[in-house]
Amino acid sequence: MALNIWKLPLTPETGAPNEVVPDSWNAIPGARGCTPQACSFCDNMPELKSLGVSQIFGISTQSPDYQAEVHARLHLPYDLLSDEKLEWQKALNLPTFEWEGKKVIRRLSMAISQGQILKWWYPVFPPDRGVDLVIEWLKTR
Repeated sequence: MALNIWKLPLTPETGAPNEVVPDSWNAIPGARGCTPQACSFCDNMPELKSLGVSQIFGISTQSPDYQAEVHARLHLPYDLLSDEKLEWQKALNLPTFEWEGKKVIRRLSMAISQGQILKWWYPVFPPDRGVDLVIEWLKTR
């Protein structure tokens, strides 16, 4: 059975090179740490695949162009998708928060197989350890 892991979001927001992260972002619990989360899934890709994961996706409310830049900059071996219109968020009623007038998906992970959500992890903290929860669950399946 093919198993897909969705990291939601890859961010809430991944900072761009030379961008100063505002204090207002750092003050939101769970907002910071998106790049370490993305890299932790990258670093654990061989183990995830050995445990039956066929695909990994990251998704956030950032634009497709921004996602493409992050994908290239971080050398991620999985695709990043944009939900800037919040269609996925609304369909699944995913948790969000507001920042500077924008709705952002909170950090979570999902295991999906054959169109069904098998498991989800929320909240994910610390961000770079969320992959460990996924691996632990995969080992018990």
